[in-house]
Amino acid sequence: MNVEYHKWRSGNLGQEMELKMYGSGGKPVIVFPSSGGRFFEYEDFGMVEACRPFLDAEKIVLVAVDSVDRQSWLNVDAHPADRARRHNEYDRYLLEEVVPFVRGRGYRRRFISTGCSMGGYHSANFFFRHPDVFDALIALSGVYRLRRFIGDFMDDNVYFNSPLAYLPGLVDPWFLDRYRNSRIIVCAGQGAWEEESLAETLELKRILDDKQIWCWVDIWGRDVSHDWPWWRRQMPYFLGHLGL
Repeated sequence: MNVEYHKWRSGNLGQEMELKMYGSGGKPVIVFPSSGGRFFEYEDFGMVEACRPFLDAEKIVLVAVDSVDRQSWLNVDAHPADRARRHNEYDRYLLEEVVPFVRGRGYRRRFISTGCSMGGYHSANFFFRHPDVFDALIALSGVYRLRRFIGDFMDDNVYFNSPLAYLPGLVDPWFLDRYRNSRIIVCAGQGAWEEESLAETLELKRILDDKQIWCWVDIWGRDVSHDWPWWRRQMPYFLGHLGL
């Protein structure tokens, strides 16, 4: 398997950022790490190996990016408004630096967005905000509002990064038509530590159903906990259903 490590100083974030790419051909997949995680955790927790059949067959290329969660939503020393502004700088880093970098290596197709836990939040939020970049989503055990991190604080930057806040009122056909022409997969279990993910996954389904947006919301059993062994089973299962 082809593995590449890349690092550069981000103009949007004002710091060095790292990523790893796995595979040599296929549809690019942006992989967001879990809460406060790093670009190497997807490999460390066996997720890259779980996806190996799709990598070896050149159906996908994984692009595992770094996070700035500890500078944004998890930064308890900063005001929520400052956390949201930092997250928006991360958004620009991805759009203006990572996406052009990947496309510059010959990957012209729209991307899949994926992640587990808080990575599930990021993957869904970036998918819904940027459907011109992404045309598929696999969000595993995510949460889709920011209340658990910043309480009830709300400004425009928080609102437009909280899918359960901005999606109900979204009527712009530019977004809705792209969602309807995408593949949206959202999964949660019913076991340990999945209560919040389960509730917010079902709420997301209700919103998308109301807007006649196709989504596959797959709720796994009461033995399915919020943990890597289950995500290692779920990710290749859902990749196999995307028809890559």
